[in-house]
Amino acid sequence: MNSIDDKIMAKMTRQKAGHIFIFNDFANLGTANAVRVALHRLVKKGVIQRIIPGLFVLPQTSKLLNKEVLPNIESIAQAIARRDNATIIPTGAYALNALGLSTQVPLNIVYLTNGKDRKIKIGEAFIRFKKASLKKLALKGKISQLAILAMIEIGKDKLTPVEINKIINLLKKENIDDLKHDMTLAPQWVAEIINNGLKK
Repeated sequence: MNSIDDKIMAKMTRQKAGHIFIFNDFANLGTANAVRVALHRLVKKGVIQRIIPGLFVLPQTSKLLNKEVLPNIESIAQAIARRDNATIIPTGAYALNALGLSTQVPLNIVYLTNGKDRKIKIGEAFIRFKKASLKKLALKGKISQLAILAMIEIGKDKLTPVEINKIINLLKKENIDDLKHDMTLAPQWVAEIINNGLKK
């Protein structure tokens, strides 16, 4: 019979490189203590990597950098949310970058969450989880949630016509029901800009 170590490795190697596992992904392979000990053993051997407590990945080597690299920050943030059973929404500079409104890739990414308010260091970067109102977390659309939060980040008086045009063109690809829902939750000035832009 295979050991828990073997079962953990078999499960991890079935996924693509960079896939992040949480402790609960291995919960059916043995008792919690046995799984914990096996994961510790595999990390100590260097077979798998612990990103932060409760998050594990098979080591990846970048051909370009010729060294082991961590998964991207967004993947890590999503895995933390899954581990903690929390909802998260990207905001700030990351939302701007994701929409193509900024070429700057932020080292410090801020997510709104219904989980704990905290800051987690990942390599040289930080992920900040900021406790938010249920209203903001109720945003549904993948594009519209980013657009609304990006517009709030830029500010009513600093939004340029070029930025507004980019946002409107992106929102035309959003699910119409999700967009209508999210506009009811957006600040009035944001909803007005979106509504006027979509009418053109």
